[in-house]
Amino acid sequence: MRVEFIVEPFVEGRPGPHVRAAVEAVEACGLVVDFGPFGSSFEVVPDRVGEVVNRLLDAAYSGGATRVQVQVAAGDDPSARPSLHGALDRLIESVERELGSSLAQLGRVEKQRAVRLLDEAGAFTLRRSVEDVADALGVSRITVYNYLNAIHR
Repeated sequence: MRVEFIVEPFVEGRPGPHVRAAVEAVEACGLVVDFGPFGSSFEVVPDRVGEVVNRLLDAAYSGGATRVQVQVAAGDDPSARPSLHGALDRLIESVERELGSSLAQLGRVEKQRAVRLLDEAGAFTLRRSVEDVADALGVSRITVYNYLNAIHR
């Protein structure tokens, strides 16, 4: 079986103790985790799925996770493969949860923080992301580029 999981909050390049704890719990079961910014996965025999997922959840929440998403599918199921479909929407939703408001309702400083968080999560490597983030923020593309330029100085 293929198990995919996302432990939040997640900041690419700086996974918190809750993320590391989840990965370590799976690895302690003798499994290899394919770790990534939009989700992580591992393969496990069907009769161990419950045991390993329970350990993953216990470790993540004990480490401070606020949300854990888990999907389980047969290993040869194409839908079980990681997909970027909806990745930007998931990143935006995660930032909105972290900041406690929709992006459009944020003030200027918080919008800049949202762009920084999205940038750290790799959002701007996705096609049309600047335009989509600008729409979500209620600002122009130029404003998003200005925020990004300020971050990268």
